[in-house]
Amino acid sequence: VQLQASGGGSVQAGGSLRLSCAASGRTFSSYDMGWFRQAPGKEREFVARISRSGGRTYYGDSVNGRFTISRDNAKNTVYLQMSSLKPEDTAIYYCAADNLPFGSRSPQSYGSWGQGTQVTVSS
Repeated sequence: VQLQASGGGSVQAGGSLRLSCAASGRTFSSYDMGWFRQAPGKEREFVARISRSGGRTYYGDSVNGRFTISRDNAKNTVYLQMSSLKPEDTAIYYCAADNLPFGSRSPQSYGSWGQGTQVTVSS
């Protein structure tokens, strides 16, 4: 599956952004989808994951309660709604697809990746 992330930008602390990730190729609904982020000099960090049906979601501790992952299988798109943004949320955000349904938070479990979209939060 090919992935294309979009929606990044610059926002002040406390603001909101919605990221989108459009999928093409193989059947989108066959994949669990995840969002990761990577700040300069840091390892790639798990942000959120959603099951192929949308019935189960998982969040990293640093974003739980502020970010919401969702998907629209009819549009082959997964979203990340980000609210109450903080400067420490600044990173490149990547969407990824996992063809196994085990809820993994490890980047190594995801076989397909989008190109990333920059999110910058200023104080």
